[in-house]
Amino acid sequence: MSDLSSVLNAAKTVAIIGCSDNPLRASNHAAHSLVESGYTVLPVNPKYRTVNGIACFPSFNVIPEELTIDIINIFRNSRHTLDAVESVIARSERTGTKPVIWTQPGVSSPEAELAAIRAGLSYIQDRCIMTELARINRF
Repeated sequence: MSDLSSVLNAAKTVAIIGCSDNPLRASNHAAHSLVESGYTVLPVNPKYRTVNGIACFPSFNVIPEELTIDIINIFRNSRHTLDAVESVIARSERTGTKPVIWTQPGVSSPEAELAAIRAGLSYIQDRCIMTELARINRF
């Protein structure tokens, strides 16, 4: 999907894999910005029980399948991106949903992108979700 504003405008729920409770981290700022913009945020990180007062899931795999996730925003090192995408693909196959996979700058990997495309999932790479959110909120 090339129209990022359409992706963000259609989305309601964003899972953030690698979300940090540290307010100095970009993932924490992204979570805060998304919540302030009206999105439901599902933080994912085994290190935390909550992020910004929101219950945090220890892994993407334990998010209840009855929760519809529109965007999975990945904030992990690129060597972990394929694993994250494979988890998204497995959930997509079980639930029949087609979330957008969004990777922050420097997080994408060719293997992860190929896996997502083969699974029929939209894959946005190397784009800052906060920058795109700020851009669409200005108009």
